[in-house]
This record gives sequence, C-alpha cells and structure tokens, in this order.
Amino acid sequence: MSDESRRLGRTMVESDPFWPAEPTPPPGTPNVVYCVFDDVGYSDFGCYGSEIATPNIDRLASGGLRYTNFHTTSLCSPTRASLLTGRNHHAVGMGTLANYDLGFDGYRGAISREAAMLPEILREQGWNSFAVGKWHLTPMHHTGPSGPFYQWPTQRGFDRFYGFMDGAMNHWEPFLTEDNHHVATPDTAGYHLTTDLMDHAVKFVSDQQSVAPDKPFFLYLAFGAGHSPHHVPKELIDAYEPVFEKGWDATRADRLARQQAMGLVPGTTRLPPRNPGVPVWDDLPDEERRLYVRFQAAFAAMITHTDREIGRMIDTLERIGALTNTIFVVMSDNGASQEGSHAGTLHQGRYFERAPMTLAQSIDKIDEIGETQWFNNYPLGWAMAGNTPCKFYKQNTHGGGVRDPLVVHWPAGLAADSAGSLRHQFHHVSDLTPTILDVVAAPLPTTVNGIAQMPLHGTPMTYTFHEPDAPTRKVVQHFEMLGHRGIVADGWKAVTLHDARTLIDDDRWELYHLDDDFSETVDLAERHPDVLRSLVERWWEEAAKYKVLPVDERAGGGTRKRRPVRASWTLWPGLERVPSDSAPQLQNTSHIITAHVTVPSGGCEGALITDGDRWGGYAMFVQDGVPCFHYHFPLERHEVRGVDALTPGDHTITWTLTKLDRVSGQGQLQVDGVVVGTVEIPRIIRGWMPIGGMNLGCDNGAPVATTYESPFPFTGTLDRVEVQLIGHDPGPDRTAEHRAEMGKQ
Repeated sequence: MSDESRRLGRTMVESDPFWPAEPTPPPGTPNVVYCVFDDVGYSDFGCYGSEIATPNIDRLASGGLRYTNFHTTSLCSPTRASLLTGRNHHAVGMGTLANYDLGFDGYRGAISREAAMLPEILREQGWNSFAVGKWHLTPMHHTGPSGPFYQWPTQRGFDRFYGFMDGAMNHWEPFLTEDNHHVATPDTAGYHLTTDLMDHAVKFVSDQQSVAPDKPFFLYLAFGAGHSPHHVPKELIDAYEPVFEKGWDATRADRLARQQAMGLVPGTTRLPPRNPGVPVWDDLPDEERRLYVRFQAAFAAMITHTDREIGRMIDTLERIGALTNTIFVVMSDNGASQEGSHAGTLHQGRYFERAPMTLAQSIDKIDEIGETQWFNNYPLGWAMAGNTPCKFYKQNTHGGGVRDPLVVHWPAGLAADSAGSLRHQFHHVSDLTPTILDVVAAPLPTTVNGIAQMPLHGTPMTYTFHEPDAPTRKVVQHFEMLGHRGIVADGWKAVTLHDARTLIDDDRWELYHLDDDFSETVDLAERHPDVLRSLVERWWEEAAKYKVLPVDERAGGGTRKRRPVRASWTLWPGLERVPSDSAPQLQNTSHIITAHVTVPSGGCEGALITDGDRWGGYAMFVQDGVPCFHYHFPLERHEVRGVDALTPGDHTITWTLTKLDRVSGQGQLQVDGVVVGTVEIPRIIRGWMPIGGMNLGCDNGAPVATTYESPFPFTGTLDRVEVQLIGHDPGPDRTAEHRAEMGKQ
C-alpha cells in the first residue's frame, strides 16, 4: 500500500497502519572480523617465517591469503584511524597518537566526523558492530567520566565496547571500560586481559547470532599484544628461552631463509646491515644474553598466548556455522617496537622519561619479567629480528615501521584453489575498509549523522582475491610519522629517517626500487637523482593534499605544544576512577594537593587521592592514623610520613611539590599548615604518567605505594581534595633543548 492510498483518520480503526522496513543487507552478506595485533613485526607470525608458534593464525593463512606487500602507518592510533575510516591518517586528524592535539587539523588526536568509521556506515545497512580491546582513538583528555563522549566507540558506530582506552595496558591489572563507563577489573583467579577480551568478543558474537542471525556483524578485535608490557604466564616464557638462545642474528637469518622458502620474499632478498647500535650477538657477555633472551621469550609467549585466544573465536564461528562466510582479517598496526631501547627494559616508563634502567637493575630482576609490577620490553636487536628482512622500527617509515603481515580468510568468497596462496600487490591499511564496502556493496553515504563526508582515500583490494598476478591498483601512498617521511609509487620508494637534532630540510632522502629490493638495502639515490627528485616533489604534493603539513620536525614529541592545561581543581567524593590524561596534569610542574578530612573518634586510614599504579605516580593516604605521601618516579620511591596520628576532628593534609630545576624537586607534607616532613626528589615525573588512573577516597587500581593493598578505602570522612598547579606555563618552544636531549639517547 502506497503512502498516497493509506487512510489516516481520527482513530486507528479508521486508519491503515504502516511499518517502515528496517535496513536489511542482501542474503549471503559476510560477517567481518578485524583482528589487530600491536607492535608485531613482519616476521613475527609462524606463517611469516617465525619460530613463534601461531597455529591458529597459520590455520587462517593456510585457508586464505597472505599479503607480502601490505603497509600501515608506523604508530598505533594513526593506523587504527586509517583502518576504520578508509582514509589517510592525517586527513582524518590522527597524524600522531590520540594523546596529543598539536593545534593543527592533521594532528588533532581525534578522528574527524567528516570521516565516518566502518561501523557508522554499516549500521545504516542493518549491521551490528562490536569493538573489543584497545581503542586509543578518543582524545585521551576526553576519556574521563564527563567525556565528552562523541569520540568514544559507541558514539562512532559500535553497538558495544569492552576494552581499554589507552595505548598500552597492564594485562594482569587493567583499567577497563565497558560501553560509556569505566569498570573494575574482574576479581578472578588467574585473570588475564587477553582471555577477558576474548570472553567478551565470543559473548557479543554469540548473543547477536542467537537473536539476529539474519544480520551480519562487524567485530573489531584489537589486542594489547604484542605491545609492551609483555605480560604472560611464567611457564609460557620458560618454554621459549631455549628457542631464542641462538640470539637475534641467527634468528634473523633463519627467518629470512624460511621467508624465501615460503615465497614471502624473493630469493635474492638480502638482510640489511644491523640497525645502528645493535651489537653482534656473539660479542655480548653471557649475563646480557641471558637477560635479552628472557625479554624476547616474554614477547613470543604473549604472541602464542594471544593466538590461543584467537582459536577460541575461530572455534566459536565454526560451531555456529559462521566461519565460512566471515571475512577474517589478521594484521599488525605497525612494525616491532624500538621503545625497549638498546638493552631492553623492565620499565618502559623510564624509557619515556629518558632515565633508562641499568643492566644491573634488569639482571637483578630477570625472573620477574612478565609480572604485573613491570612494564617490560625487549631490546632493539629483537625488534630488528621481528621486522626481518626490513630495517628500522615502529615510528620509522622504512619497511621495519610500515611493512606488516596481513592474513585474509574467507572461504565463501575466495576460490578454493587460492587457499594458502600469496598476494604481492602493494597495498595500504587505508585500503581495507574500502575493500569491505566493495564486497558488501555498501556505498559511502554523502552524509553521516548529518555531516558531509570526505571521500575514501583507499583503493579496494577486492581484485586481488581472484587475480593473483594482477598489477597493483594502488597508484601512490605517502608516509609520515614524527618527521620521518616516505612515498611509494610505481615500484619505487623514497624515504628519509628524520633526525630530531636537524632541520627537516637537512634530512637525506634514500631511494629504493621495491620491485627488486624488498628489504630496502640498495640505495639508488645517487644513481637516479631524477627519480628521487620527482618522488620527493610528489611527497610534498600528497602532504599538502592530505593535511600532513605542517610537518612536526621535533621527533619524539617531548616538546610538543598541547592544549591549555587547567591549573585548579576541586575534587569531590564519589568521583569514579579517572584516566590520568583526564586528571590534573602534575608532571613537570610545581603543585599543591590539599585534602580536607574529618577524623572519627576511633581514628581512620585509607587513600585520599592517588594517580598511577605499581609503575609510578603519587598517593596521599593515612596509615596507622598518620598522614603519608608517596611519590613514585619509576623505580625511585620517596615517602613522607607524619610523626603523630591525626586527632579526631577536621584537618587539612597538604602536599607541596616545588620544582627545583629541570629534573628535580622537593616535596613537603603539612598537617593544618604545620610541616611534618620533607623529601628531596632527584627526578620528578616530567612527561610520562602511568595508566592506572586517578582515584579519590581509595586506590582502585594497582597500588601506587608498597605499604598498602588496594582498594584501601578511606575510613574517615573526605570532604574534598583541592589541586593547584603553581606557576604553570607551557613556556617557549624548547625544540633546541629537545634536540640536544634526543642526541644523548
């Protein structure tokens, strides 16, 4: 019945009812799973030449396709932004991490609403969408209990979300978020974040397929593995020690040989020279080699542990009859990480604070690698091996930063005789979502939520499914991260490694013919200056087109200009756990924290305010009736305790940190205006803050101090806590100072 012929009278009896049709995808529309690893190098899966056991990923590869020329950006947030939108990362505002808004449209740390995410598009086509795991796409100062929420997963098209908002997480004691609110870590024996994430992913999919099996689903499954910290059961780490005792040089050579035998790289591919600063394995002392093996064993164990969990999703899809018609994608967001520095680290916070641990400190705690108190990461040599046969690392735009594994499994849509085969066409992470939209025949809407949409930038890869030998349809792709730049076109690659101590115009560009030089080993810049000049000019054209400009030449981010910082806070009881980026920013500045409390007649104890976790931060608390303040620069703990117990009645407890010079400070604890203790702090937290979050009236995360156990609720009455930054001024651009500091690393 047409609208024109419908009766619409004064009553329903006199009127014809009408039910508008809900959007319904065509029968046979596949489901989609994006399974994203973190900081996993090109060679780190078994099916890409590794000795690390990944049988479930290998199973998907043997039944699907492996891409040998797939590229991403070289950091996590930008890759995820490009993946979910099908656009270039600067163009959508994610030129670097979601932690930073640098004041320019390409570097907002937020995805433009002119670039709808895949679930926002699919929702209008009748899909359900779920996000599980790492998000790191909301401006981090928007992740507190007051939002704003318009960049949270459920406001960007996902029906459900369970995971963590930050870029890294403690896998034993995570800070978790469900939908639009933060939730407590489950109190479960043997708890591990990866297992918890898969529990929720399986539940979301099983629930949806039970109730609406006619609707396809999109699952975005983003693990914390293998980003540091590499947290995993000790017995799995033990099992990998013998595997890596041969060292990174032999591991690298063995992986290349397997890659050549598999056809993943041409037989003529050579290993580039060791990356700068990576020593010959056999020249290292035994004690160092033992430490470095343990670091790598923890990483490998985490990859295998995650692969086991992926097996649960495969089994679930198979059990409910959905695996055959699910496009199951497995990838990494960038190459292996250089953030463990030359000797690896038990505490990556010290890497970010430019105060690396000594070898003696790490060797002393070798058996604790993988445990909750450590933010462990492997040394550069293992990152180099992970990126075999490419050079350099995550953050860089050479192959080690941007060439990554990609597995696509879809039995219903791929020819049976293509199972286990390779695809060598050049493609980029921005191409995946256009591929999905092409497959499911979902056009990009002109507007989404009333906002006009920018065009997709990616090139659909659909042709590669059935044309294994077709030339690539990807004409050109630019790269930029932290000043490092690159461009690929017509089989050539121009690339430069930016030095933060130099001006960007002084960077030296290299030239490689990728069709003949997979590992970027033979620099042809001097032999083909015209080709190089043309590519560099084209890079600037692409940069101008996609909001890469202005380039941030201050690689490392230590002096980046940020949004204005709020200097005064009044915090009231009942405040839920607040992510550190949304809490008072006390790093690198003098400040005062004052708690207003009432002590009952029987005395009291408990945490008043904390920010951080076992890895660092601060805690003001009362213990045995005595006021205390604990300041924790990673591995350097300073605690002040009053002498006398608080008497019943009202009191103010005040902590004042006075910054003395560039790195040090002095702390003072007062009760009712009377000084009860002082402490010299040789190193204050300058930039990095642990991810445990801020708590009021308790410590709901992993405890900051060592003398109490969480949650340690305050048993008196907490009226409020006031926080004041003293003389906070971002100051002038300290690029020169930053360059000098970077030169010491």
